[in-house]
Amino acid sequence: MVGVAGFEPATPASRTQCSTGLSHTPTKNAAYSVGFGRPQAAHLRILVTVETSLKTRILPAGTAATAAAADVLATGGLVAFPTETVYGLGADATNATAVAHLYQAKGRPAFNPLIAHVGDLAAARRIARFDAVATALAEAFWPGPLTLVLPKAEDCPVAELATAGLDTVAVRVPAHPIARDILRAFGRPVVAPSANLSGHVSPTTAEHVASDLAGRIDLIVDGGPVEVGVESTIVGCFARATLLRPGGLPRSEIERALGHKLEQLPADAESDSGQPLAPGMLASHYAPRTNVRLNADRIEPGEALLAFGPLRISGVDSAAAVMNLSAGGDLAEAAANLFGHLRALDTTAARAIAVMPIPHEGLGEAINDRLRRAAVGRE
Repeated sequence: MVGVAGFEPATPASRTQCSTGLSHTPTKNAAYSVGFGRPQAAHLRILVTVETSLKTRILPAGTAATAAAADVLATGGLVAFPTETVYGLGADATNATAVAHLYQAKGRPAFNPLIAHVGDLAAARRIARFDAVATALAEAFWPGPLTLVLPKAEDCPVAELATAGLDTVAVRVPAHPIARDILRAFGRPVVAPSANLSGHVSPTTAEHVASDLAGRIDLIVDGGPVEVGVESTIVGCFARATLLRPGGLPRSEIERALGHKLEQLPADAESDSGQPLAPGMLASHYAPRTNVRLNADRIEPGEALLAFGPLRISGVDSAAAVMNLSAGGDLAEAAANLFGHLRALDTTAARAIAVMPIPHEGLGEAINDRLRRAAVGRE
C-alpha cells in the first residue's frame, strides 16, 4: 500500500501528523518573503492506495463527453480534458480524497500546489479575495491563459491538500469551450494540473495524455490539439503583482494592462527541496527522459535537434532526428509545438536533445523557461 506522493511516514515530532498516519513537513519558502504566512498542514482523512489498473475511457468532445466528465468528477474520479494551454487532469477541488488520487496518478509532489479552475469571475470570488489589481487583471484577461495567486476567501471550499497548506489559492478561468462546458456542467471548482506524469513533458493532445496516464485515470475527453501549447502565466497578487511563472500570456501584455513592470521573485525562490508558492516552480520540471542541451550551436554525434528558424547549425545533416518548432521563426507556432516535439524526440533513442537558441521575448520567455526546467540536472 502506498500513500500520497510526497508524504513520508511521520516519525519526527516536528512533522505535521495527518489523520491518515502520513505526514508532510511544511518548509520555509518564497511565500514568506512576499507577504503571506507559513503554510498550514494539508490534511487528508482517507488513506488512498495507488490505482494503476483503471479502465480509462476516451470519448470525443461533445455533449455526451461533457456529461460523462461531470459525472466522473462528482464521484471523485479523474478526467483529462483540453484547455487552451495544455490538457489538464481534473479533480473536484473541494474533495481531498479526489485530490489525493490526482497526486498519485501523476506521481506529483504533494507540496506542489494546484490551480483551481472555475467558470467565471463570480465563481473565483467564492474561493479567493480580489483586490483592485487582481480584479483589473481578471477583467482584462479572463477567460484566458492567466492564473492569479490570491489570498483564500474566508470560507474557501478548495481542499487544503490542493493548496499545499498555503494561505493562498491559484485560480484561473480557462477559455477553451470544452473546459468551460465541463466546469459549467460540474458546478464546482476543478483542480487541473497538466495531464501527464509529474515532471514529464506536458500533453498537448489526448494521445499524449493516454501515453502517460492510461490505466491511472477514469476518462480522457479528446478535443484535438490545444491552441497555446504552454501552461498559463502565473501572477501573484501580493503587495505588488509578481510574475511567478511565464506562460501563455506574455509578460508585456500584463505589464501594459497594469501600467507598470511586474515584480520578480528572489533568485532562491525556485528549488526542488523547498515548497513552491505556485505550480510549475520546481527547478526541474517539464522534462523528457532524454538529456536536454540548450543554446546549441552545433550537433554532437548521436544527438537529436530541436530547431527554431532556419537550420543554420553545424552537424545538422548527421542529427539522429530533427524537428523544427517553427521554420519561420514564429514564437506562437513554436509554443504550440514545444511539448509535442519534445515528446517525439524523446522516443528517438538519441543521446541528447540539442536545442537551438530561442529569442527571449514575448512567448519566447515561457518557451525558454520550460526548456531551462527540462534541462535542469540533465545537461
